[in-house]
Amino acid sequence: MKCTIHASKQFVRGTVDPRLFGSFVEQLGRAVYGGVYEPDHPAADEEGFRSDVMDLVRELDVPVVRFPGGNYVSNFNWEDSIGPKENRPTRLDLAWKALDPNQFGLQEFMHWSKKVGTEPMMVINLGTRGLAEAKDLVEYCNHPGGSYLSDLRKSHGSEKPYDIKLWGLGNEMDGPWQVGHKSAEEYGRLACEVGKAIKLFDPSLELVACGSSNSSMPTFPEWEETVLDHTYEVVDYLSLHMYFRNEEKDIATFLACSASMDAFIDTVVHVCDYVKAKKRSKKTMYLCFDEWNVWFHSHEKDKQQTPWIVGPSLLEDVYTFEDALVVGCLLNSLLRHCDRVKIACIAQLVNTIAPIMTETGGKAWRQTIYWPFYYASKYGRGEVLESRVDVASYENRQYGTIPYADALVVHHPETGEIDLFVVNRHEHEMLSLELDLPGLGNSYMLVEHIVLEHENLYAVNDAMNPEEVMPKQVLHADTENLQIAPLTWNLLRFHR
Repeated sequence: MKCTIHASKQFVRGTVDPRLFGSFVEQLGRAVYGGVYEPDHPAADEEGFRSDVMDLVRELDVPVVRFPGGNYVSNFNWEDSIGPKENRPTRLDLAWKALDPNQFGLQEFMHWSKKVGTEPMMVINLGTRGLAEAKDLVEYCNHPGGSYLSDLRKSHGSEKPYDIKLWGLGNEMDGPWQVGHKSAEEYGRLACEVGKAIKLFDPSLELVACGSSNSSMPTFPEWEETVLDHTYEVVDYLSLHMYFRNEEKDIATFLACSASMDAFIDTVVHVCDYVKAKKRSKKTMYLCFDEWNVWFHSHEKDKQQTPWIVGPSLLEDVYTFEDALVVGCLLNSLLRHCDRVKIACIAQLVNTIAPIMTETGGKAWRQTIYWPFYYASKYGRGEVLESRVDVASYENRQYGTIPYADALVVHHPETGEIDLFVVNRHEHEMLSLELDLPGLGNSYMLVEHIVLEHENLYAVNDAMNPEEVMPKQVLHADTENLQIAPLTWNLLRFHR
């Protein structure tokens, strides 16, 4: 099957913000206790952080990590997580019915972030708390000294301010499941006043307002309009959340689900621009897709978990090769919208719906979805070119007509290199790939072709066989006739 990709460096969709390859660590399941933090583990460092996990996080080169939630944050008292560990209270986490010993708190997260080379996105509790607690948290974290809370931070061993630049104003406040759920009007007013106070402290800080928890919420997209009516000139980003599933084992529909991510983003962009026009504003609202991933494998198991324990095994999806193909398509969708989506966080980073999995007391390994994220993070930081893909399409159960190839072109103007990300959705046919790149010249040579493939769609990487699904190098005798195998994720790298 022929597939022609047309792209030109004269037509740039946008420049990728590195924070598009962010992630998320929540006090949920074993994401923290038994994940990033396990003091009794043989690989733990002097602060209790697992060095094997830190190595894998550094390998992903995650520029920003969202913390501490997620649903968890809406019942979180930040003051519980600071100071000497022996004095910190154990609290009930109402969101996930777990015990929170507060041994991995604000200070530990900041130290861990520095060690893995990432910046924090700190989320503020606007569920059970409000303006006073929010401004106090910002002062504790970011004021150099001379005030009560900044000096309290110093007494806890952090002489220099944490200098956190990115702040989330609550989490999924549109959701009835949220502790402290609010209407759009209630949330919009609160977020506006909290945002104003934070900007009075430091106008350079970046703020993220809560958008809809997913596109199927009954309040979507009115929620966005109402919240932005209150916050448009105060916040810098509006959040989006979306998860994807395939309980029906319908591969054709599952591989098409990135169309719903595209539609979600496009609708939110239209609402943002409508509010901009209504307010006669010169400001463009950007998007923060701060929760996204495949999530469905663990649903039944999670119903059997024992409540009120530390680090329960929750949301531990074991990802298949099929899931990795879908994650590749979702990454293409985010990159395709890089003109407006500036920050994104795969949810989450370790153990809970995550690319990295661990055994408590044992090994750590890369799940199947690790690989498309790794290569997108490594080679997707450039200019995304407007492209047209000429290829046959197919019908599926939910998303209409979808092209067999999901392809995206990233140009690196500083080196002239081109990286091409391609998923072949066809279950049986090869794609015969042709490139039409006007303005880029015809002097490009294929220097590397990396493929993720497996004969079993449901193959997984686990503790017994952590390298069952691994990327491979493809050698081409004829680079003028590039063949993309069916049901594969591909990265093709071209140099002059």
